Amino acid sequence: MAEYHYDESGNMAVYFLLTFLLVILVPLTLSSPASFRRKQGKDGCPCQQCVDHRANLQQGFLNPKARRRTIILLVGWTFSAFLAYRVASAKIENKVYNPFEILGISSGTTVKDIKSHYKKLSKKFHPDKVKLGMNDTIEAVQAKFVEITKAYKSLTDETIRENLERYGHPDGRQEVSMAYGVIFGAMLPALVGRWWFGNREKTKDGVNARSAAAFFKSLTEESGIDEVVGTLGKSFEWERSQLKSKAAELDELESRIKAKLGSKWATLKQFAEVGKEQYETRRRAFILLYAHLLRLSISSSSLRAEQSNILLQTPTLLNSLLNISISRNWLVPTLAVMRLHAYLAQALIPGESSLRYAQLPGISESEAEVLSRETNALQDLVQTLEEKGDGRVGEIKKAVSKWGKLEIVDASFKVIGERIVTPLSIVYLVVKLRISPPTAEVSAKPVGAPKNGNDEEFLISRKDAEDMPEGAHDGGWAHAPHWPANRKPGWWIVLADPKSLRVIVPPMKVTDVPIADPSSSRDYRSYKLQFQAPQNVQSFPWRLHLVSDTFVEEEATQDITLTISQPEQEQEAEDEISDPEEDSLAGQMAMMRGGTVKKRQDGDDESDDESSTDDDRKENEDSSDSDSD
Repeated sequence: MAEYHYDESGNMAVYFLLTFLLVILVPLTLSSPASFRRKQGKDGCPCQQCVDHRANLQQGFLNPKARRRTIILLVGWTFSAFLAYRVASAKIENKVYNPFEILGISSGTTVKDIKSHYKKLSKKFHPDKVKLGMNDTIEAVQAKFVEITKAYKSLTDETIRENLERYGHPDGRQEVSMAYGVIFGAMLPALVGRWWFGNREKTKDGVNARSAAAFFKSLTEESGIDEVVGTLGKSFEWERSQLKSKAAELDELESRIKAKLGSKWATLKQFAEVGKEQYETRRRAFILLYAHLLRLSISSSSLRAEQSNILLQTPTLLNSLLNISISRNWLVPTLAVMRLHAYLAQALIPGESSLRYAQLPGISESEAEVLSRETNALQDLVQTLEEKGDGRVGEIKKAVSKWGKLEIVDASFKVIGERIVTPLSIVYLVVKLRISPPTAEVSAKPVGAPKNGNDEEFLISRKDAEDMPEGAHDGGWAHAPHWPANRKPGWWIVLADPKSLRVIVPPMKVTDVPIADPSSSRDYRSYKLQFQAPQNVQSFPWRLHLVSDTFVEEEATQDITLTISQPEQEQEAEDEISDPEEDSLAGQMAMMRGGTVKKRQDGDDESDDESSTDDDRKENEDSSDSDSD
């Protein structure tokens, strides 16, 4: 007879449920925004506007989405703790069910002997005949008698014996087996199917396939930032679910947008193909997006929550749009997509560079336009406000003290183990960066020739960025009080050809750039981009762009030239081969091909004539001597 493992107390089910919950709860907890904020700390922009903004985000569990997630985590961990307590306090009773062992007989015992032995045990363990001891209970005696009876029947009753052979227990199919069947047979296939069919509609960038198709069709080589915004607006038709719109409030919000933008609003709607009677989901999201860019207040809490969800979704959509532009090597739309990140972060109308001072606390958009005509740099703005005795200058100084003004310490092309760049070699663009706040209390060191001792080691390593210098820090959260989340500043490194407007190397996104520190021996960080050199021996005048994803109009550019040279061994071999002489056959053929030849000098002709005359004279003297003889 086959032996079966039977979990009579259900402990295996508890183990399974606990493991299943932990597999879900641990990643969900680690990826929660609250744990991420605790990990990152509270360091960031010190202005009061950002401090209040971070304090509001700390209370983010009050919003519906975060509250629902928090409740799920609390219930899940509470149930897991209960299951863990059950496991810790449970008595392990799982064993192989063997009726012969329970009856205390060998497996070869006949049915007659089994019945005889059972009669003896029933007289001994019957609850009516057992005298209870000090530590015995009537329940334990009854359980023992039931166990003996089941073992006896499993060996003598055909039905019970069939249950034992098929299900591993004389009582037949157990409920715990059904629980396993429900979990493995229904829940897991449903979850896997939902994940699989949901991912089939997504691209590798995490956007809907129809959104990616709209990006591919709408983006052109000359697309500016307004066209990029319109292309972004089209994607909301498939990225957002259909919601019951508050038509009156949306219409009122659109009228306020139209009053500020004028005829430009109609042009933007045309780019996004937004109509009032069609694409309602797209129109709804587009209105909320521009309400954010214009910093318009929204009274409805549900619309504010929807606007926040739309904004938090835009980085993923823009990254997909950026990848499409990069795949075609288009520079203009690539830079436009990158710059749109900053306009969204600071809630400013895209392309309006005159509003860049409106990023600072306390400065309105109308005042920013006036200040942009009076000053050209942030330090000049701060100095002007100080001279006027403006009360906002204190908060502005706080914001600017950790401003993301990027400085290029050094940028160069390098090849491992070589002094020059040869055709088709693997080239590394090494860029050394640091943040130099324009109004920092201590000025950064002047840019000099950095030491290249660690460059070779960095090139050999597989890292795209060097480790942060010891004691350096990156400034924490950026100044972005209008963005619905804490924001860490980042920059794209773009190598492009300014003449053909083509991207040479796929851009690289960098973060954690150290702030300049004069007291440190090394206050910058190195980053590298790898690509293959062209095969032509010539110079390529390119341009390096560093574009911020958080601060408007904070870009750094530098012209950089890649010079492709022939390998040194080939140059030496060519120098050793001299040009053919002019009057030789090789020289004549070289002249016909337009090559260089070695010309004969007049002195060489005279020496040849003189040598021939001397030879003739000597021959005449020899012939006269022979005649006299």
